[in-house]
Amino acid sequence: MASSNAAAARRRRATGPAPSLNGPASDVHPVLRRTTAPPAALDLLAQARAGLDEAAVLETPNEQYATAHLAALRTAAAVLAARGRPEPTARRRAKIRSAWEVLPEIAPELAEWSALFAAGATRRARAEAGIRGAASSRDADDLIRDVAMFLRLVERMLVLQPVLPQPRPDEEREVPDAG
Repeated sequence: MASSNAAAARRRRATGPAPSLNGPASDVHPVLRRTTAPPAALDLLAQARAGLDEAAVLETPNEQYATAHLAALRTAAAVLAARGRPEPTARRRAKIRSAWEVLPEIAPELAEWSALFAAGATRRARAEAGIRGAASSRDADDLIRDVAMFLRLVERMLVLQPVLPQPRPDEEREVPDAG
């Protein structure tokens, strides 16, 4: 029995630790480490957050709608900055496409969001042009709410570093009795 254990130990030593794609060779944890998005994507997310905050306090529904839609566009741009790859051929690059057309190809899980915001692009253009009644108060409120959800989703998707809530200072931890 001792010889079989020795043979098993030699096999384990011969293969070495399992290689890790994202960490040092000694890291044998089977789950890939998560990384943050590139700085350009994080900057776009910050701009989107600031735009969304601005949209919530603007006076007219047209301004609110246009600013919120721009925040959604910046959020989509963050996904494209983090995941996007250049088109493989010059012919495909020649055609200009909106972010809402490209987003489902890069992030299929966001296709419904892309369709939602693409449908509002014309209203945004009308709101930016100052056409009265282009967006109602309800339209603006709904869009602000939708963009907030979209932004939170993309932040979680790209940043991937969960921030755990810190215990409140007034809470005392009870230490279980060991004996």
